[in-house]
Amino acid sequence: MKKNIKWLLLVSLTVMAACNNDDNNDTPAEVPVTPGSAVFTKYIALGDSFAAGYSDNALFKKGQENSYPNILSQQFAAAGGGAFTQPLMNDNVGGLLLGGNVIAGTRLSFDGATQTPISVVGKPSTEVTAHLTGSFNNLGVPGAKSYHLVAANYGNVAGVATGAANPYFARFSSASSATVIADAVVQDPTFFSLFIGGNDVLAYALSGGTGKDQTGNANPATYGSNDITDPTVFASIYANLVTALTAKGAKGVVANLPYITALPHFTTVPYSPLTPKLIGKNNEAVGVATIKALNTQLYGPLKQALTAFSAGDRINLLSETGASPLLIKDETLTNLSAQLTAAFTPTLGAQTAAFYGNVFGQVRQAKATDLIVLTTRADIGTAPTASNSGIGIAPPSPLNAFGISYPLQDKHVLIPTETAEVKKATDAYNATIEAVAKEKGLAFVDTKATLTQLASGGIRFGNFTMSSSFATGGAFSLDGVHPSARGYGLIANIFVDAINAKYGATLRHVDLGVYPIQYPATLP
Repeated sequence: MKKNIKWLLLVSLTVMAACNNDDNNDTPAEVPVTPGSAVFTKYIALGDSFAAGYSDNALFKKGQENSYPNILSQQFAAAGGGAFTQPLMNDNVGGLLLGGNVIAGTRLSFDGATQTPISVVGKPSTEVTAHLTGSFNNLGVPGAKSYHLVAANYGNVAGVATGAANPYFARFSSASSATVIADAVVQDPTFFSLFIGGNDVLAYALSGGTGKDQTGNANPATYGSNDITDPTVFASIYANLVTALTAKGAKGVVANLPYITALPHFTTVPYSPLTPKLIGKNNEAVGVATIKALNTQLYGPLKQALTAFSAGDRINLLSETGASPLLIKDETLTNLSAQLTAAFTPTLGAQTAAFYGNVFGQVRQAKATDLIVLTTRADIGTAPTASNSGIGIAPPSPLNAFGISYPLQDKHVLIPTETAEVKKATDAYNATIEAVAKEKGLAFVDTKATLTQLASGGIRFGNFTMSSSFATGGAFSLDGVHPSARGYGLIANIFVDAINAKYGATLRHVDLGVYPIQYPATLP
């Protein structure tokens, strides 16, 4: 009996020691790393800017080194994985040159003095026309939509200037007429990752919904750059991509798409930021005086006129003590331009009344259901120009402060109908991705669930918590869309989880604590 007690005590202590040594960010050291039924000898990654390692509004060398495919390849190495090559940029400044001219700007860094992101100093040194030779394992292409992966001439340098080709793919495509998928399958991958479809809705969202929902249009050649891809088109292309990648027996992992509401680019700028201090440009007394004048000369008369047309709920007076909502244009509203023009003509004269009618016919104050895009923050309170006012002229003072006395335009805001279009398409794409993964027996990564968790309380690891909070949450870079280095590490870890679960592998997590949440302004 004593021997049994001693034996049980020894087992208990061994288990306790194993538990105490367990790290939330790593597989226990005593478990050997194995590939399971997967073969990592030749790993190819396909996708868009996420796969490329795009971060802080640019592609740069350090960001590529911290891309989730490169991180995955390092974990694969312990399980028989081979070399993983990437089409590295020339520097850590970011940006691109075409014939010596800058066509993509430098990366962002956080400026402590202004507490805002700013572009790093320097000129890009990566020239698109300096073509890279050889084949590459990372075929992530910033800006690529699903149908771009099967498009011939997408890497044709001659088409870059006109927007017919992609400058990033033009640097390393095997030939000017090559497709991304062809450059992948010709390498006979034994394992692949596919994370594509984000740009099929994201371009529309980033533009504030200025594009078109192309649902029902089966011809991508007719799409604009900011349009939403028809879900049927996406489904056909996605199935063809996976069929091509698995034709010779390769195994792989695919990922679904997050909702845009999980990205800080769409959740950081409040819909109701107009305090007296903001309006007064840090002088509260000036702000209060300005609000009084606006309520008397603009908001009050507009409220009165709109009420007469049963639309008084569009406008309320600005608060002199609290925060008021932004003034926005909503193209889904009944256009009351003619009615407002007629109402204001007796007091303002025909010309000024026509201006009021033209500008405020579809105006309302923002609501919590409106998503103000991150780039709008720089425009609030600034004077519209002839090119961005929406009416072809620069409006006169005092009706020339975006969001305050002049409405923010379509590109500044995603209104609920536009957000609904994005969500509907995302849901359709995700249904396709999961169905194809099941049909082909592939590992499936639910990035939508993970990014939703980041946006609703965060994810804890060790002594840290990651969230989607802009600049401080640790998961996203300073463009509010693409992950930080730590965010890419998290993505790599959830890919590892999916691969282990599907193929019986025992790949290890990376330690997220070793990846920065922000890159310094100066990188070697």
